[in-house]
Amino acid sequence: MSAATEKFKEDLRKYFAEFMKTLATPDGEWTVKGFIDVFQNIYTISCDTKVVSKIIELMIFPTVCHFAKTHGYKMVLSEHQNHYPDISFIAGDGAKIAVDLKSTYRTSATTVNGFTLGAFTGYFRERESTKNVTFPYGQYSANLVLGVIYSRLDEVNDERRVYKLSELSSIASVVRQFQFLVQDKWRIAIDRPGSGNTKNIGSVQNVDDLLNGRGSFSTLGEEVFDDYWMNYLTIDMARAIESKPPYKNLSDYARWKARGQK
Repeated sequence: MSAATEKFKEDLRKYFAEFMKTLATPDGEWTVKGFIDVFQNIYTISCDTKVVSKIIELMIFPTVCHFAKTHGYKMVLSEHQNHYPDISFIAGDGAKIAVDLKSTYRTSATTVNGFTLGAFTGYFRERESTKNVTFPYGQYSANLVLGVIYSRLDEVNDERRVYKLSELSSIASVVRQFQFLVQDKWRIAIDRPGSGNTKNIGSVQNVDDLLNGRGSFSTLGEEVFDDYWMNYLTIDMARAIESKPPYKNLSDYARWKARGQK
């Protein structure tokens, strides 16, 4: 990891307090209560992770822009929702840093549902490809996750009810207790896909491991992470080439490598 990338991460961590001011009240409640229309009717929202994630992303984006301007980075946004990464930062020397904005909810005091860390097919393997990626993957000096962890509220609002501005204080925030992290994708990755049969890399689910970058590859290095996921095959991928998955975890991978695979 270059000194410039480490400085980028440290500078971004200094903005966590600004993110917190945007997202949370002094007692930790989400500042968002719902959606308002031109008639000043307020419609509450649920804990739907996609909705919460998108709103959080929209809320912290101005602070991310201020960070880039303050530190002299050019920002290039993804042109399409399914393109990688969410934001590309370009330093004065031309170095490119990929940042994906991710959020996840706590499942216990010490664990979360986890992040999906991007595809292990397509641009990840064809590192000079421009398909579904802002710049070719091989051009990025670092691939980072700016993560937000939150707790969901057990109490739910009556989504059938329409509130007025005068009733704002009676609307419960559906999420609270935010926590932020910035880590290299490879440092928080695990050795299996993120969910189901998707072709996305999964993350560790222990909060402390996320905050400190202690994933399955953290002691092995980025080269092992890259090699593992560039050669990983799901059952469907293997079947398509009339083969079998060469491994399904790091132990299998080590045996596979010991047999002379490259």
